[in-house]
Amino acid sequence: MLVISIQSQVVHGHVGNSAAVYPMQAEGVRVAAVPTTLLSNHPRYPTVHGRVLDAALVSELLLGVEERGLIDEATVLLTGYLGSKANADVVADFAERARARNPKLISLCDPVIGDDGKVYVADGILDVVHNRLVPNASLVTPNQFELELLSGIATKDASGLLAASAAISAQGPAGVIATGCTLADTPAGQVETILCAGGKLLRFATPRLPIRPYGTGDLLAGLIAAHLAKGARIENAVGKAVASVFATLVRTQDAGSEEMQLIPPPAAKIV
Repeated sequence: MLVISIQSQVVHGHVGNSAAVYPMQAEGVRVAAVPTTLLSNHPRYPTVHGRVLDAALVSELLLGVEERGLIDEATVLLTGYLGSKANADVVADFAERARARNPKLISLCDPVIGDDGKVYVADGILDVVHNRLVPNASLVTPNQFELELLSGIATKDASGLLAASAAISAQGPAGVIATGCTLADTPAGQVETILCAGGKLLRFATPRLPIRPYGTGDLLAGLIAAHLAKGARIENAVGKAVASVFATLVRTQDAGSEEMQLIPPPAAKIV
């Protein structure tokens, strides 16, 4: 069981691979983690240091992945935050080669583009995600804003979400996992993750907590990848991942932390 995970990395906090790798490993899955950026922390803080990695370096790291035969071993290829258009092109090239070399490989594209109505990635990344990574993917995990952006269809209700997902699936992916959804009939105080596949919706609702730590989407995608790598059906993979993310958010809220608390506190010892 191996996941190749290509996304950002930070020294402090939990976004990108720094959110996804440990939880995947905790599920018993091996991870080949390839960084696209290396930053001191995510940009919410007053200062941030580090940089987007040069595309040549990312390309060399991915060449090493190929030369070690990891494409043949892998069950899932996960792509997330890319950092630059040049990196996006390099990752798209690799993803296309990987699926051609290993047709059984599940390609899980987390199209990290924006949120809350705003695009926050560098120019050109959206085009590569839309035109290359999404069509090559088996599954896509956009948030509600990203789904609307990629499909050009509003997702205010279930029919709109289904139509938007169908537009994405028409490009190639077998299913869409829409995250952070609030639809017209979503119960008050709830947020939904919705699996759209085969013309049907499967909805997973959890309470909306009054916190928004960075990296929840990265954690969710990583956990879905881990469960798929272990052979779970997609609906079970999503359900388990949603439950784990919610447990993490409850733990984070209880700790009063700005960063996700990925590791449960140690059980109290009985003296």
